[in-house]
Amino acid sequence: MVVECVWKHSSATGDGSKTFILLLASLLRLIHAAASKESNVSHSYSSTKAAEASTARHLADKLLAFGLKELDELIATGVVPYGGCISWEDFTVEAQTPSLTNNLCVQKLLRSFFHTRCGYTHCDFSSHLTCELLSHWKFKNQLPSFSLQLVSDYFPALHTPVSGFPVRSSRLIEGQVIHRDFATPPLKTDHQPVKAVVLTGSLQPTLLSTGDVLELGCRGRMKEERSILHFSSWMESSLQGIIAKLQTLGVCVLLSAVKQSAAVLALATQAEMCLVECVSEDELSLFSQLSGTTPIWDCSMIESEHVATLAFCRPIQLGAHRYVHVAFQDSEERITIKPCSLIICAPGEGQIEQYACALQDAIRMLLRTWEPMHAAATTTSKSTLQSHKGASLHTDSLTEQTTYRSIAIQPIQKCVLKPGCVLSAGGLFELLLHYALLQHGHSCSVSPDLNIDASVSQLLANALLSVPQKIYSHSPHHFLESQRRVISFVSKFPNDSHPFSLVYKRENTISPIQVEGPLGDGELSLHCCREGDKLSKVSELDLGLESVSCKYQLLLAVLQCVASLLKVDAVLPTHTALHTQSCRLTRTSWEGTEDEGED
Repeated sequence: MVVECVWKHSSATGDGSKTFILLLASLLRLIHAAASKESNVSHSYSSTKAAEASTARHLADKLLAFGLKELDELIATGVVPYGGCISWEDFTVEAQTPSLTNNLCVQKLLRSFFHTRCGYTHCDFSSHLTCELLSHWKFKNQLPSFSLQLVSDYFPALHTPVSGFPVRSSRLIEGQVIHRDFATPPLKTDHQPVKAVVLTGSLQPTLLSTGDVLELGCRGRMKEERSILHFSSWMESSLQGIIAKLQTLGVCVLLSAVKQSAAVLALATQAEMCLVECVSEDELSLFSQLSGTTPIWDCSMIESEHVATLAFCRPIQLGAHRYVHVAFQDSEERITIKPCSLIICAPGEGQIEQYACALQDAIRMLLRTWEPMHAAATTTSKSTLQSHKGASLHTDSLTEQTTYRSIAIQPIQKCVLKPGCVLSAGGLFELLLHYALLQHGHSCSVSPDLNIDASVSQLLANALLSVPQKIYSHSPHHFLESQRRVISFVSKFPNDSHPFSLVYKRENTISPIQVEGPLGDGELSLHCCREGDKLSKVSELDLGLESVSCKYQLLLAVLQCVASLLKVDAVLPTHTALHTQSCRLTRTSWEGTEDEGED
């Protein structure tokens, strides 16, 4: 159950597995301790253990209800004002120097993500490659979630693994790579515009399916043979007519979802048409999206809207495999988009899979970052590929500080969970929310009717500290000092939304979260660097940014997992192995079911 919860959350947000386990373990320990101290044991239970289990379930349900009802507002008022919004324009990296690119907010967000997934060596390269990829997929007059959703959905078709090369050989290439080879000789004029058609069925007419019987009207052996010859001749002439119609429309590239017959291959070769068979559904769907054409099932009904005009269609050798490489002509509908494919290189296949998963999860993380977390947060709604709703983003300004290399982030004016909210990494989210939960519990304790809310917020606040405690486990003094400084900063400036800079690194120095006084025009600096501290591998985790919305979804997922776990009354051993698929979240619901374990 726990693995399923972690997998489901990481599939949605792209990250957070380790933090999920830390929070889950901390909550279960605190709930167990609170249930054990409960003195009012009801006589409806036969034992103290049953009473403790009931109390634990009650606390878990209260935590989940609290998270669904009030957690977003607490984050909006207690965390978001001390963060900022990153801009979709930060993905434009074409005219920027490497030094300036390193200061982009999105680069910082991706860098901290890839640091935990791919290691420190290639995190900068991976973040820059991701930004470059997304800068090519920016649609005109569309929200960021539209482009991110498209890249996420079609990522298997957009990337090509190539083993035997270093990771830094990974690159972008123009157009789309179709992961099949030509079934007929490729075109000789591979640099000229060509016309293509997407086929979802067989090009040759099929009147009979498997198991059908052909009844001939004439009797006699000679007449039957003549009828069969007439039927075969009709089939061949129909196929020739289809090929002639395709030639009339200027089509010379056929992309087929199925394997074509030998007759089709022969006639296509004779007509100097190149045919690509057994193309995957995702690749054909992406091709149709980019070319603006509609796939055709019956080629006898083909019209001009089924014909796509390509800039070129030629073979491409990537590693040990040869594929089909196509590029699309520019259109007015997508002036800003420049379709490209991602070539992921690594010495071995396992490393390629690791980097490909990390890149796809990074895109999922960015998608969740730009999705509004509450209906009140949206200012503009538009439908995306899968009816996602988004909000308009603010344009952020990049400023240079004289002492530190910093990022000036536009402050959030309203206390709502807007798209693009980010915060300094390294436990700052948990520390800010911990303080906000304590303040909420204190305000609720004033009213006797809200005591249960006070205890719930206190429990969740204590559980959150397990994350920064783990981050600063190498130095408990740094954890206590960071907690003190955050509380001091929030107490001094409660929800004032002062503009400030997130500063990450000075030359060869780094330290935990530190707060300093005003900088210039009333600006505050909440940063992770301090002169005199030595750079260490552990403190590298403090660099970068993290998504507020992903953190919010992580908390909800953990609370749901806790509530589901504590609904299990007992684990019954069996002598026969059970089918694990029947216990998967995608098929059965935990609520109202009895869980059994293997012997």
